[in-house]
Amino acid sequence: MNNGDQKRRIFKYNLSFYYKSTIIYFIVLILYGVIRGEFIEDSFRLITKDPILYFLAIILVISVGALVYNLIRNMYIEISDEGIVFADRFKSKSFKIDQIKRIKFSRQVRTSNSPAFRTARLKVNAKVRPLLIRFSDFENQDELLLRMEELKSKIEKSSV
Repeated sequence: MNNGDQKRRIFKYNLSFYYKSTIIYFIVLILYGVIRGEFIEDSFRLITKDPILYFLAIILVISVGALVYNLIRNMYIEISDEGIVFADRFKSKSFKIDQIKRIKFSRQVRTSNSPAFRTARLKVNAKVRPLLIRFSDFENQDELLLRMEELKSKIEKSSV
């Protein structure tokens, strides 16, 4: 790593969920159209009066809209030696080390069979509610966890 990477690291929002869901909805829409048109009515013709097809098309349009919205928004977290920045294409909010009271790490278990999701809660002086960061929502989540732990140790050293 060069000197700039050691002082500042950017973690982009993970869009793989949106890509996967859009692809799956598109495949389901195509398969339903082929099966409904081919096997049920003995001929392949365009089914325009099927409400399930409309429902699947609406879900696909919403999924594509969410994907495009998040692509345009381009959210990321930037952690540096001075503090942390929450940013997207349109705005950014930065918090210096002296503005952060504490960072608390936890695990959220959603169901009994799923692995725990790591989270961090940042208590900031200017905000009543803590900021919640889910590490699984960002690319390179292990590195993000490591940087957050380094930031926590800096906050604890500066408060003592």
